[in-house]
Parts: sequence; C-alpha cells; structure tokens
Amino acid sequence: MTIIDFVRVERTAAQAFVAEFESEQELLDEHRANLSIGALRLPTSEKAALNATLLVTLRGPWGGEAFAKATVVALLPDALALTLDGDPQAMLARLLANKPAATEDEPREEKSQNTFDRMRALSQMEKLLLAVKADRPERAVLIQDSDPRVLLSVLRNPRLTVDEVVRVAKSSFLTYQIADVIVKTGQWMANLDVRIGLMHNPKTPPQIAMRILPSLPEGEIRSIARGGMNMQLKQAALKLLQGKK
Repeated sequence: MTIIDFVRVERTAAQAFVAEFESEQELLDEHRANLSIGALRLPTSEKAALNATLLVTLRGPWGGEAFAKATVVALLPDALALTLDGDPQAMLARLLANKPAATEDEPREEKSQNTFDRMRALSQMEKLLLAVKADRPERAVLIQDSDPRVLLSVLRNPRLTVDEVVRVAKSSFLTYQIADVIVKTGQWMANLDVRIGLMHNPKTPPQIAMRILPSLPEGEIRSIARGGMNMQLKQAALKLLQGKK
C-alpha cells in the first residue's frame, strides 16, 4: 500500500472517519496508488480493532463526497490500512464533483505557469503570508526556501503533514527556533522519522539533540555513539547504552 497522506483526517464517531483531500493531484495520486484497487491508507493516531468495520467519508477538493464501508486489515504505526466496498471509479467521480470549469478569459501564461515558477516570482513577504495557508504543491517549494522565516511559517500551516515535517527537520536551513517548534509539537515528535531527521541534521542545536536522544531506538543510539557527531552527544549516547546493560 503506497503512502500518501490526506490533508485532514477526523474521527467523527466511534466507527466513523472523515478524510479530506486538499488538491485534485493528491486525490488522483491516492486513486492511482490505492483507491483504484479498493484500498485506503488512513493517516491517524486514532486506534481501531483489526477487522473492525468503519464508515469512511471521503471529501474531494471541491466538496464532493463519497461514502464507503471499510474494513481494517492492518494497524500501522501512524495509520490504518483499510479495504473499501464499492466501485472505485464511481467513488472518484463523486470526489471530483463540483470541479470549477476553466474560464476562457484566464491569461494563457497563468494557465501554463507551473507552481515552481509562480512561487519563485513571489517576494519573501508574499511567501511568508502564503506559507500558513499554502496547498501541498506550494508547500513542497516553500520547504526548500533558504529563509528560515518561511520554514517557520510553513510549520504554522494547519494542513502540514508529518512527511513534510520530516523534510523540514532535515533542512540545511534549520535554526534553533525551527527545531524548537518541532520538538514542542507532540504529534510530530511521536514520529520516529522526524526525531531521526533532527538527530542527523548537523544544524540541530546540541541541547535539542540531547533532549531527543533518549527517545531513539537502541540501534540509532549505537549509531550516534559510533558516529562523528558532537562529542557531548556521543558521550551521552554511550552513557545511555551502558545504562541498558
């Protein structure tokens, strides 16, 4: 099952969830990877029993909805793997409902301009204002920006996914303030990839790395103890390993 995250997943009842797609591209990617074969990876920290039956409401980028009965087939660390009842093509058609038609008076240059070119033309102030509400393709460009203020603004985007936080954690433009925001957000730090991303980023301040170190698996701690990282961090890793004996 291919990993593609939704914009928002909400548990609305004991056995019911709503999952909303942010963009048409995200919906089409999920359909190609999973929905077309009657499968769904539902990113959530909520728990459900194996083989439980759920009611899942999928919502498209323009408000179109599809409802499906789902069965939990696997419990993943940060998601539920589901199989869905129903016709995948009919489901896709409902999710694409209400898509606005392109108007003829739109400038041709604007239609053909890709996201990267459009974002590159923005001023830093425009990027800062956009970052807190940017969609996924826009965030993918903003996360690569060299201005730490832009990365901080991206972290305030309520639709940010964990895989995007991992990319920020690995950024060569990481600062103390960015790292501090990440470590103070419990739902992000619950993800091992985020913690490892910070630990292996040479820009992560040692005092923050020291806070993360005890939460890592023993194999990662051994790697840090053997590696060429900060000497204080290596000594702390060795001390943790000795305490486990």
